[in-house]
Amino acid sequence: MYGVVLIVVMVLTGGAIAFIGDKLGTKIGKKRLSIFGLRPRHTSIIITIITGILITGLTIGAMAVVSKDVRTALFGMEELNAAITSTRAALATATNDLMQMQEEFERADAELGTARAEISNLKAEQQELEKESELLREGNERLEIEKAALTSQNEKLSSVNENLTNANQKLSADNKNLSSQNQNLSKTNSELESKNKNLSEFNVTLTADNEKLSKDNAALEERAQNLREGLIAIREGDIVFRAGEVLATSVVSGKQTVDEVAEDLNQIANLASRNIAERFGEETDDAVWIYQPEFQRAIDTISGSKKDMVVRISAAGNLVRGEPIRTSLSLYPNEEVYSKGEYIFSHNYEVQSADDAEKIVREFFAEVNHAAIEKGILPDPITGSVGVMEGEQLYQLMEKLEKARGKISLTARAREDVKTVGPLRLNIKFVQKGKK
Repeated sequence: MYGVVLIVVMVLTGGAIAFIGDKLGTKIGKKRLSIFGLRPRHTSIIITIITGILITGLTIGAMAVVSKDVRTALFGMEELNAAITSTRAALATATNDLMQMQEEFERADAELGTARAEISNLKAEQQELEKESELLREGNERLEIEKAALTSQNEKLSSVNENLTNANQKLSADNKNLSSQNQNLSKTNSELESKNKNLSEFNVTLTADNEKLSKDNAALEERAQNLREGLIAIREGDIVFRAGEVLATSVVSGKQTVDEVAEDLNQIANLASRNIAERFGEETDDAVWIYQPEFQRAIDTISGSKKDMVVRISAAGNLVRGEPIRTSLSLYPNEEVYSKGEYIFSHNYEVQSADDAEKIVREFFAEVNHAAIEKGILPDPITGSVGVMEGEQLYQLMEKLEKARGKISLTARAREDVKTVGPLRLNIKFVQKGKK
């Protein structure tokens, strides 16, 4: 852009000077003026020449004033050439240095690649050496173990050798004693032979006594058999509680002191005694008998727990009227097993007739019972059941099943929140899927 402006200035300046010179020459020619005594024609030529000189001079002067580059070209060309030469030399030197640096860079890059390859090889060798070192370490550990085992075996063998040596010495002494005892036995045998003759006389008497004892034994066996039969009849005829049957169940809080827990357990034992009295149909002063270490373990377990515990007192055996009331005590964490409305069990059935209703209900409740026991509800030890169902609900379910035909679906859900101690109360959903 700067060069364009400079050219425009030069053109305008030259044109202006040429115009002025032309006008001046024309005017001098018309007036036939003369300079230095020259003819007008020659005077016009001189003015034209002077005008051309002025055009060139003023143009160069204007360019020199306006542009530093023009001044440099006019007056500093030699310095500029010298600077260009110096710059070219420096550029050549820099180019050579750059080429050398590129060659050095390529050599360094090649050496770096070689070094990286060597590092990879060294790493692989290091990993192999580490594996070998690990194997050697494991081998050393096995050797140490085997060495310790051999040392132990050597010590055992030394001990066995000492014991064998002592045993041999003892056997030698025993052999001497046996030899002397054999001699004494020989003497004793001769004495016994003489005594055997005397004992033969007593054998006759002993044979008669044996016959009498045999008769007495037969009578005693008959009496014992009668007693066993009577005891069996008593046990089978008047059993109040069967073995494992629950006498009392309650929940004891775990966030109590040892004394408070003991008091709660005693109250549960008293409840068991009242239940037994009700079953007997009469008052009884006998308290239930619980194994004291078991009772103390229960106290320690409950007092050390942050959760409530289900305490169940059961008959340790068949409980007969008049016998001591022996029981066992069981503990279970009382946790929430089902929340209200939670799904328990569902199954599809095929109803072909009204006779299928009872079978379906029995199978369905057996599956529900099994699912609830697996989830954590305590079953009754005798009946194995965990649920309680109202008679009206059961009647309505039976009525629906007797009327239904084809595929139906039964779904059981918890009617309310249920914990480990139970019981499980159900809501049964009946869905008719299709009719034949």
